[in-house]
Amino acid sequence: MQLSLCQFDTDAKAILAIFNHAILHTTALYEYKPRTLDTMQQWFANKAAGNFPVWGLKNNEGELLAFGSYGTFRAFPAFKYSVEHSVYVHPDHQGKGYGSLMLQQLIKSAEQQGYHLLIGGIDASNSGSIALHQKHGFVHSGTITQAGFKFGRYLDLAFYQLTLKTPLEPVDG
Repeated sequence: MQLSLCQFDTDAKAILAIFNHAILHTTALYEYKPRTLDTMQQWFANKAAGNFPVWGLKNNEGELLAFGSYGTFRAFPAFKYSVEHSVYVHPDHQGKGYGSLMLQQLIKSAEQQGYHLLIGGIDASNSGSIALHQKHGFVHSGTITQAGFKFGRYLDLAFYQLTLKTPLEPVDG
């Protein structure tokens, strides 16, 4: 297995397939319609513009098993040390520890980039993701009830956060 940075040219289709499975079959994404390759191109461009990495875990045959990234939490200057992250595991490879590997990599990467807070917005019924985050030290920081509506029901959005020791010398401005 290999952890590496993902690129649009080599990884967008595999990431798109994982995203679209989550959109169509789960409440991990509060979206209704599958994404397109064009939306993936913009997604990668936004990540690159913000200097936000997209990490992937591939098997020896080059198949993408899981990916994760983070990005802007809120677009106001005082939130510059906070990022919202996401981790997705291919549906055929869930429950094998790959989500844990991805989350560890995101934590390490965020620390190296000098962020202070990792935030995960998780559907409150997603006990697997909640357990994964708690295993890595994330704490529940609030729930917005009935924040979304999908599959004929209202969904509660729970927030989990991990406070990092970085940056060493935060500054205003």
